Amino acid sequence: MGEAASQQAKRTPDEDIAEALESDIIFGHLKPGERLREEALLERFGHSRHFIRLAFARLEKKGILVHTRNVGAAVRAFTIPEVEEIYDVREMIQRQAALRIALPAEPDDVARIAGIQRDYAACVKAGDLRGIHACNDRFHLAIFALCNNSHLLALVKQYMDLTYVIRTVTFSDPKALEASRRQHELMLEQLKGRDSWALAELCVQHLRPNKEKYLGRLREADAAQERKPAAE
Repeated sequence: MGEAASQQAKRTPDEDIAEALESDIIFGHLKPGERLREEALLERFGHSRHFIRLAFARLEKKGILVHTRNVGAAVRAFTIPEVEEIYDVREMIQRQAALRIALPAEPDDVARIAGIQRDYAACVKAGDLRGIHACNDRFHLAIFALCNNSHLLALVKQYMDLTYVIRTVTFSDPKALEASRRQHELMLEQLKGRDSWALAELCVQHLRPNKEKYLGRLREADAAQERKPAAE
């Protein structure tokens, strides 16, 4: 048995359930704030509540779901003001991290990050959503690690993890993924140059499409909720 087949054989039902639910969220089949009902998932996946709850725990750990006592599990949702405030902080942190990178970066560092970018591009081409997420995080953390400030890098990662659900909204959009790929290539070029402000601005601009798309979904949901009483 090959290594890939061996890894597949070791997968547990909760891993498969968690992956399926994560895909539902990425593709927008499950909306922010939507509850996940165990009975429906038992019917869908055919496993025990034990595995459903283990899958929930996996997704809660990643920040994708939240669990409320006497309510159950739901897709993590942010309010519009929360998104605006969180992204204000993300922009400040990432701008400062980028400005602290000594340019031009060492050729070995650029080559290493370029290798991650090739992995990212391959995942985009293959439609590997989990791979896209993993390579995207590796790419950005590798760049920001060049700021040589472990505490600042930890803050960058903390806010990346906090906004996981927001950042996935463009994973299923081929145009957005292509735009992201092109921006990654531009970041690599900036690492070879000397313009720290240009690199920092590019890193900030890179954050905004996911934020705006998520805010759009929230506004659509608010508008639908406002129309509902009038229709009844």
